Amino acid sequence: MSLLRILLTGAALWPAFPAAAQGLGTIDRNGALVSVESYGPNIVHVTIALDPALVRAPAGFGINGKADASGWTHRADASGDIYASPRLTVTVASQPWPKPPSQMERYFAPSLPPVALTIAGADGHAITAMTGWEMAPQTVNGEKTFRVGATFSDSADTHYYGLGQNQEGILDLRGRTIDCRHYYDAPAGEQVCVPFLVTNKGYGIVWDNPSPTIVSPGLNNHTQFQSSVGERVSFFVITGATTDELYAGYRTLTGETPLPPKAAFGLIQSKARYESRKELMDVADGYRSRGLPLDVMVLDWFYWTRMGQLDIDRGQFPDPAGMNKELHDRGLHSIISVWPRFERESRYYSMLAAKGWLLHDKDGNVVDGLAVRSDRAGALLDVTVPEARLWFWDRIRDNIASQGFDWFWLDETEPDLVPDGYFYALGSGDRYHNLFPLLHTGGVAEGSARDRPDKRNLILARAAYLGAQRNGAIFWSSDVNATWEALKRQVPTGLDMTASGIAYWSSDTGGWQWPSGPKAQHPVLLDPAGATAMGADYTDYPELFARWFAYNSFTPTLRIHGNRPATAIWQYGAAAEPVLAKFLRLRYALIPYLYSLGHQTYRTGAPFMRGLFMDFPNDPKVAAMGDEYMLGAAFLVAPVTEQGATSREVYLPAGADWYDFWTNEKHIGGQTVTAAAPIDRIPLFVRAGSIVPIGAQIPNTGTRQPLKSIRVYPGRDTTLTLYDDDGVTNAYRKGGDGTLLRWDDALGRLSAAGKLPTGQDAAALVHVVKAGEAFDVP
Repeated sequence: MSLLRILLTGAALWPAFPAAAQGLGTIDRNGALVSVESYGPNIVHVTIALDPALVRAPAGFGINGKADASGWTHRADASGDIYASPRLTVTVASQPWPKPPSQMERYFAPSLPPVALTIAGADGHAITAMTGWEMAPQTVNGEKTFRVGATFSDSADTHYYGLGQNQEGILDLRGRTIDCRHYYDAPAGEQVCVPFLVTNKGYGIVWDNPSPTIVSPGLNNHTQFQSSVGERVSFFVITGATTDELYAGYRTLTGETPLPPKAAFGLIQSKARYESRKELMDVADGYRSRGLPLDVMVLDWFYWTRMGQLDIDRGQFPDPAGMNKELHDRGLHSIISVWPRFERESRYYSMLAAKGWLLHDKDGNVVDGLAVRSDRAGALLDVTVPEARLWFWDRIRDNIASQGFDWFWLDETEPDLVPDGYFYALGSGDRYHNLFPLLHTGGVAEGSARDRPDKRNLILARAAYLGAQRNGAIFWSSDVNATWEALKRQVPTGLDMTASGIAYWSSDTGGWQWPSGPKAQHPVLLDPAGATAMGADYTDYPELFARWFAYNSFTPTLRIHGNRPATAIWQYGAAAEPVLAKFLRLRYALIPYLYSLGHQTYRTGAPFMRGLFMDFPNDPKVAAMGDEYMLGAAFLVAPVTEQGATSREVYLPAGADWYDFWTNEKHIGGQTVTAAAPIDRIPLFVRAGSIVPIGAQIPNTGTRQPLKSIRVYPGRDTTLTLYDDDGVTNAYRKGGDGTLLRWDDALGRLSAAGKLPTGQDAAALVHVVKAGEAFDVP
């Protein structure tokens, strides 16, 4: 199927496509056709092709925004064609008529008519420029196509972030070469491609091509994108005075980030795997008997009789509906893993193969299993077929959701069966390498919205693409190792993923792989006596788990998971349990704050786990800092990722004063401090001029949570919108923005625009923090 046909029939294939392109103008530059299209005053879509139909075709998968040329003007002069809005100017440079080539140019002349364009602010200052493009003929997977790319300007002080998940442990992408493709077996940990590149210079680039793409940000004084399959160049530039304006633009292009169910902000307890109903319920009851909060129990893989049966083994899980009723009666929810793979012996395989709804080779033969990792069983559902997506959701609904399971874990969303060299119904797996997670999560999101309209959707997934956030998915970093090195890499990994517009990201607490690390180099901080979560030779694993749990307590979601004998928090030894319980209770005390941040992300598109570059753009020391971050406007988090460490250096960004959360000691920003970090403490600072609501302790988020206090850390005027709702329905979409809290620093007064969502009186809850005062940690 040709790219043109795919683009022009995209609405029938996938509802993410907008209507056909409505450009500001299409310009001929000596045979190179350039379309400039507006999606708002600060968002432009540029398409370059040789084929007039391709340059007029709509944007690709993941883009569901609508073109909007309001307020734009066009004029032409000697410099080129100029398109202007109140926010920016796009100039497509004029190109002289080609002259006969010189002798040298006969060998080295470009094969394409040159195209260059610049983007400037309303005041004329340069923002960025595209300096060249390419279409290099090649054959990929038997298809005659092109490698397509574009080159953008760079400056020595430009820093780059995003592009999805890369686990090499470096936040700033400058000077690196990123292989933007989904790749489970990447040496440092799974790669995920979300081709949204954000800079600290007031712009971001959305690259509109789902094939494997090499991106070289700031390398050799330019930034280059090269996609392995395509017939045109298509990209968006979003500009903004703040990074949040860039994320508002990304939201306009690709869709909102829904507010997850409130349970997603509590503890999600998982293991690979619970082998019986009794084992799962014993863990759930273990939290209750110990007075520890818990919200979700997860049933991972091999609960089925055979992969692809989409059933539940009644031998080990008799009466799953009854099991879920027991969980619901305790105020808990459930998530169950559903895979898109089908063994030959499973009941649906023959039907799916006959319909052509499985990944296949060039001869139409179904691809069964992997050639690596001894993973030889199962064919992949072809989610590029709309009917296959509908069928898959219907089976989930009838076979699994009907048993009372609340939400779904769509594992293998890369997909694990690599499509390169094979074919979807839509076309070559190479052409659509990165597309699977968008379509797969989208099919389940649409089905859930249709058949469970009053139930808020939640999907756990390990890969994303442009727009995947709108499907109600929360993402994690896949099956990482259970080592200190892996923990250290998680911090910058997560910050680049959230910088890509994917707000809900976390990691398997303690790592997924079997606990097997190098021998501890320092005295262990937690006695492993009594631990059943690992072998006796991994003496520092309880310490590692405690540090990982503390870190994940300050990420958007908190989930325990792993391929180990035991995972619940009392199974890491008697010394570790009170430490873990302390962080768990702190997490629940902060749910009013976290849930309000989630609602803010729904309204704005901006992530609330934030690299420091987002909030402190005038402090050059934080531009490449990947081991600290902000959680909302209030908290600076500095995880401990070194074995045996009891302190760490923390840089406090300039432009603010900071309170140590544990001691309330006040520090001036722009300096590095040594923060105490005993095993029951994570270095945590609160920005002066912050409002932090503290909730009462609850057993789960299904229990109404009154506020215990509203802490104000003085130092500047500030606001916080406190939001709450029923936590499970979609009523939040119908309005209700919460209660605006406003702190007047000069008057020392907190005011509330009406009653709090809890019905309490804000004035009676205010606690203004004094530097150095002692207080109880929640």
